[in-house]
Amino acid sequence: MHTYHRYHGTDPAPGALIIKLYHSGDQIRGFIRKVAEPSEDDMIFPGEEMEPEAAFRMAENKSRGPEQHPIYVELAEGLEWNPAWGTLI
Repeated sequence: MHTYHRYHGTDPAPGALIIKLYHSGDQIRGFIRKVAEPSEDDMIFPGEEMEPEAAFRMAENKSRGPEQHPIYVELAEGLEWNPAWGTLI
């Protein structure tokens, strides 16, 4: 199981990934954004919504390497964390 950090509204250090999960109809979807330097715009990828498991898998793949950053999760209002996704601290 992977451990993720709850996003509290203030951007973490540049390079960190934030998974935003939200309701889309009766399903949960998400997208990933990479926090940029203050003088640049954040990168959002991919441009389409995806299932939570795919978002977590993509974020894990993108966070590998010499400069690993924690992965943050932002839950839309009314959305509950599913423990099957991992641990949210």
